[in-house]
Amino acid sequence: MSPRTNVAAAAGTWRLGDLTVNRVGFGAMRLTGTAPFDHGVPRDREQSIGVLRRAVELGVNHIDTASFYFSATRSANELINRALAPYPEDLVITTKVWPGRDPSGEWWWATPSQLRGQVEENLRQLGRDHLDVVNLRVPPSRRTGSIGEHFGALAELRDAGLIRHLGVSNVTSEQLAEALGIAPVVCVQNPYGIGASEQERALLRLCGELGLAFVPFFAIAGSGREAGAAAR
Repeated sequence: MSPRTNVAAAAGTWRLGDLTVNRVGFGAMRLTGTAPFDHGVPRDREQSIGVLRRAVELGVNHIDTASFYFSATRSANELINRALAPYPEDLVITTKVWPGRDPSGEWWWATPSQLRGQVEENLRQLGRDHLDVVNLRVPPSRRTGSIGEHFGALAELRDAGLIRHLGVSNVTSEQLAEALGIAPVVCVQNPYGIGASEQERALLRLCGELGLAFVPFFAIAGSGREAGAAAR
């Protein structure tokens, strides 16, 4: 790799627990193809590896990924491992669990007892002995329900040393409060961008009051999400 610069630090830094990261991070979902998962056209493998290496050269030290980021021919975690291992000491890799995909690409949702298997799958693919941050990614069907049993299972894995810090993703304010009552939360990963709803803005304000890192996805596309930002 070329010598590292710190262009990504221009926007400042934030804390994920005891870890300091530059505010500009890298999401790995599209490493595998022109569209997420098994859609679109597969990316050129060497191009994806080059993009990862270049991001780190520019000072990106926070990468978001998941074991379910894979297509028929590419795995985001494997690409990250191939491109960046042995990992820089300051690189924070965040992953997420609860959703899963079987080898055919079909989606499934883990029970609390199955979360350990998902954590171990990420460990194997990334070639690590622990995960820096694991987000509990709440399924759309559970947006109004309790996440306590699942988050409690992740807290046990943190206590066992498999996970350093915990976060939550796609949550409501009520679910965040429930998680905080079980174990420390270092980040909230939710959609936020152009056209954000009042509910989304309220959760952002809450994170600010609590001093929690807020990691937005669809930050540019906003409510258009996969379709892209609306003309307005």
